Amino acid sequence: MSETPVYIELTATVVPLEPFRDVFIAQLGELGFDTFTDTEDGFQAYILKDQFSSDTIAETLQWDGVQVTYTLQEIEQVNWNAEWEKNFDPIDVDGRVYIHAPFHTPKQGYEHLMLIEPKMSFGTGHHQTTHMMIQWTLELPTEGLRVLDMGCGTGILGILAGMRGAAHIHGIDIDTWCVENTLENAERNAIAMSCDQGGAEAINDTYDLIYANINLNVLLSDMDGYVAALADGGTILFSGFYEENVPALRERAEGAGLTYEGIKGRDQWRSVKMRK
Repeated sequence: MSETPVYIELTATVVPLEPFRDVFIAQLGELGFDTFTDTEDGFQAYILKDQFSSDTIAETLQWDGVQVTYTLQEIEQVNWNAEWEKNFDPIDVDGRVYIHAPFHTPKQGYEHLMLIEPKMSFGTGHHQTTHMMIQWTLELPTEGLRVLDMGCGTGILGILAGMRGAAHIHGIDIDTWCVENTLENAERNAIAMSCDQGGAEAINDTYDLIYANINLNVLLSDMDGYVAALADGGTILFSGFYEENVPALRERAEGAGLTYEGIKGRDQWRSVKMRK
């Protein structure tokens, strides 16, 4: 593996907190921030140092009637295990999926029990976007499918597809930590899942189901790569964007040859289902 990546950590205080915390997280996601954690009075956001520019941060964290203060610092890594133990509660998705950490007692009565422990990764299931993707998965026939999890984070979506009978699961993420964490979590749950580091350029196969839970800018720029990798009749699930971004996402996807099939919403976040 490559050397430990250097990140920029942005710590923000937001007054009033809701619903503006999610507004700013969505906007930072469009700038390339890809990992977020809530705090009592705001949030922390992370971006690789070599992808960071301070030029637009002040403008991005502005909203009429909202006070935002923030600090920036350079870090080599975050001990997500320690952070998670302080803040993480088990996740219940519609009474069907129960996601827990090693320090929780597994709870019976669910279709799928999943053991997840993050490193420098995003996608624990708490965030609205991941939650919606799990809901889509529970509605889809995944038995025997070839599945790609783009921006896999902790590997939750690919692991769930495996639990539901997917025949082949592959993850891709730009972050070394996420690749390692996905492979570890797949092993914890006895799911065969491969994973590569990179972006859309790392796709080298075709798939029946693609998860693309990233951010709007990446989705728009990499759309052609996703569509090329999707088998005819296949399904792609998009998430990682705000309600106001849905028209742009649909226009780009439909222009690339996809057909709109449905939408989910959770707070101000949206997830769109499309088919080739």
